[in-house]
Amino acid sequence: MTTAASEVKTLDRVVIRFAGDSGDGMQLTGDRFTAETAIFGNDISTLPNFPAEIRAPAGTLPGVSSFQLHFANYDIMTPGDRPDVLVAMNPAALKANVGDLVRGGVIIADTADFTKRNLDKVGYSSSPLEDGSLADYQVHALDLTGMTAEAVKEFGLTRKDAARSKNMFALGLLSWLYHRPVDGTIGFLENKFATKPQIRDSNIKAFRTGYAFGETTEVFAYSYEVAPAPMPKGTYRQISGNLALAYGLIAGARKAGLPLFLGAYPITPASDVLHELSKHKRFGVTTFQAEDEIAGVGAALGASFAGHLGVTTSSGPGISLKMETISLGVMTELPLVICDIQRAGPSTGMPTKTEQADLLQVMYGRNGEAPVPVIAAKSPSDCFDTAVEAVRIAVKYRTPVFVLSDGYLANGAEPWQVPDLSGIGPIDPGFATEPNGENGDFLPYKRDPETLARPWAVPGTAGLEHRIGGIEKSDGTGNVSYDPANHDAMVRIRQAKIDGVVQDVPDVEVDDPSGEARLLVLGWGSTFGPITAAVRRVRATGRAVAQAHLRHLNPFPANLGEVLRSYDRVIVPEMNLGQLSLLLRGKYLVDVQSYSRVRGLPISLSELAEDLQTEIDQLADHNPAGANA
Repeated sequence: MTTAASEVKTLDRVVIRFAGDSGDGMQLTGDRFTAETAIFGNDISTLPNFPAEIRAPAGTLPGVSSFQLHFANYDIMTPGDRPDVLVAMNPAALKANVGDLVRGGVIIADTADFTKRNLDKVGYSSSPLEDGSLADYQVHALDLTGMTAEAVKEFGLTRKDAARSKNMFALGLLSWLYHRPVDGTIGFLENKFATKPQIRDSNIKAFRTGYAFGETTEVFAYSYEVAPAPMPKGTYRQISGNLALAYGLIAGARKAGLPLFLGAYPITPASDVLHELSKHKRFGVTTFQAEDEIAGVGAALGASFAGHLGVTTSSGPGISLKMETISLGVMTELPLVICDIQRAGPSTGMPTKTEQADLLQVMYGRNGEAPVPVIAAKSPSDCFDTAVEAVRIAVKYRTPVFVLSDGYLANGAEPWQVPDLSGIGPIDPGFATEPNGENGDFLPYKRDPETLARPWAVPGTAGLEHRIGGIEKSDGTGNVSYDPANHDAMVRIRQAKIDGVVQDVPDVEVDDPSGEARLLVLGWGSTFGPITAAVRRVRATGRAVAQAHLRHLNPFPANLGEVLRSYDRVIVPEMNLGQLSLLLRGKYLVDVQSYSRVRGLPISLSELAEDLQTEIDQLADHNPAGANA
């Protein structure tokens, strides 16, 4: 397909948001536009946003589902704060999202649902498409539903069934408007609806008709081109955080030569990891959908005892339920990977919204002194590397390890350069094969002097029979012990083992190009994208600012205290009320300033950039460089 009459404008970047009822197919539409954009070669970042209800009330503000995509001809870090284009399928979608649209932005609205009843439902006294209230925007009011119904009438569908293809009409129109490839979407529809030819053909016809409408209409004065982004040579694919996490767990298990056992209970937004791993039995993966969270983690820990790589996945509420068994993993000192894909809480909270508020829970949410390593992914693709790292630590140090992701990373997508697996080093499980005691007996808690890890003895190995359980162990023998001195020693040994993981933790690297920054912005997890984008924007104004990011949250990198004390001011943006800030203050006695946002959405890079500029200016005014020299 080729573009016809309209003038073509070249852009560096575009942010598009598709919005409609949760049954309008906005997530599918956004995903297909993203896939074609990735094939085209743009850098991409996405933000799906949808209700927690399976089918929220149609035409209402709580029922609005949206999908935002940022694509560009350069390296981008976030899905964008404010869309340039809003595709609104009904009044609710318009009202819920128009406030985010940039001034002068484009609105493409389906007029079919702008009835008095639907307008009243969301508090519009008159149609905003007609009353002049949208004068600050470029409004294209189109009967997408009517044109779709006309396009597919040959298939004998009712108007209601025909209207279900309007998202494909909109996708075709936007594909023309931004010169996106189309073959992939047509192939996707052919495969997805191969057994339902009427639905297949109507969707393909609607998609083609939407594209053709763009070519022939005079509604749009311009179409737009965004050139591919320069990227290092290699093979790329679009990947979400949950998919990358699943692949990373598989890769880690294969590098360790271990069968992977996932014990999990479905929970938003972690369920896709279970779904994906269930497809890969050929790689030695066993998945167990348990009857509840406790059974899931119990089975995973049992699998680790049996010599497998035990993994469990959940979100905040499920992690709470798993804590007793994770504590058992600390006592038994067995490898276990726990993936916490965080969501907004407390309690059920906002299940489909994102948050970073589980940090203190995974650090301290177990009874007694029960330390575990904690690492956090910074982007959807980084979930792969983080998962491999977690497997390596869990196996080497014989310990449960937490992997922190969140809803933003889990559902968001970006390009991923498929790694050369030969570049990932082997992970040696080092199973015990023979007795290790002086008298020819087996001491299950005799430790490796370098790592303090105990032997991992697979049940059934002759001569390595041993006692295991949750009651305190005697050092070396593993026998039950209530001796106070032994308990004190064992508590300190378990802590020292986790502290010793720092030998495998790289020093934190600071990005401070000028070397003159007095303000350090320190992040963890998914704040990486907004912080990086905000720092770029601040530096573009001529101000100096330093940036650092933490993957390892327990133990912290060895040089972190030195880094924190090297700057006059340290700001930590988090999607919580200051949890990492609290940990840093307590450990390093540095007056770290918390920058907290708990809106269920990623931190706004524009807002953060403005606030950082204010902080830098105040720092310069109140304490000019050299004043204390």
